[in-house]
Amino acid sequence: MQQVLLKRVYRHFKGDYYLVEDIARHSETGEEMVVYRKLYGDGGLWVRPLSMFLQKVDREKYPDCPQKLRFELQEIQSVADHR
Repeated sequence: MQQVLLKRVYRHFKGDYYLVEDIARHSETGEEMVVYRKLYGDGGLWVRPLSMFLQKVDREKYPDCPQKLRFELQEIQSVADHR
């Protein structure tokens, strides 16, 4: 299973970008949840089950989507050449 990296930017298959803040556990079920912040609008904080965050895009519903996964890690290079 793919790992979610904390404090990294992911692109949702519909095009928007999100910062993964942390992994939390549901208080009743113990299910792992991804806590992430949208990088647009009000910068709201969201949660989604880890299993759903890592899902492949539904090809029947979105046949023309170029992205394979619901959320994909983005490698963002520094424009000021910081490492």
